[in-house]
Amino acid sequence: MSHGLSVVKVGGSLVADRARLRRLLGALADGTDGPVVIVPGGGALADAVRATQAALGFPDSLAHRLALDAMAGMGRIFAALEPRLAVTEDPGDALAAGRVPVWDPSALKGGHPEIPESWDVTSDSLALWLATRLGAATCLLVKSADPAPGAGPAELARTGLVDAAFPGFAARFPGRIVLRGPAGDRPGRAAVPECAA
Repeated sequence: MSHGLSVVKVGGSLVADRARLRRLLGALADGTDGPVVIVPGGGALADAVRATQAALGFPDSLAHRLALDAMAGMGRIFAALEPRLAVTEDPGDALAAGRVPVWDPSALKGGHPEIPESWDVTSDSLALWLATRLGAATCLLVKSADPAPGAGPAELARTGLVDAAFPGFAARFPGRIVLRGPAGDRPGRAAVPECAA
């Protein structure tokens, strides 16, 4: 396990708070908290896939692949907002080159046995999957809403703050899982809630 590495999932819903998103991306690009890999949420791009699937009824497997495209698109948007970020399918190469990678999950469009192709798996679970593969010490999920203190993965999934597959991916991740909403950004607030995985 790489003790200094953190995988940070930045929710696509943060686009509703442009100032917070820019501050966060700038802080991650600064690298003052050690090496990070950013996992972008799909945000409104993924919501468009959901709405189109609901209207037209195409299979979940196609929706999953289109949602991966939405994540990749949001990653490119993040890099446009913060040019020090590098969008890549291989975060290890970018880290080795001293860059701050934004993960492009496009390689998963061919399917992967560990990842169900349904809406049960979103960028939350994919962040945990990547953190496990990279041997990260921490997986931080930055959300537009604050989690309930002490909530574990199952409770977070039940309340809809994370996806349905999250508890299963959490059980396979040996590191720390941390969720941070807007309250966690403010100085003098309580410590960031940690999942009881």
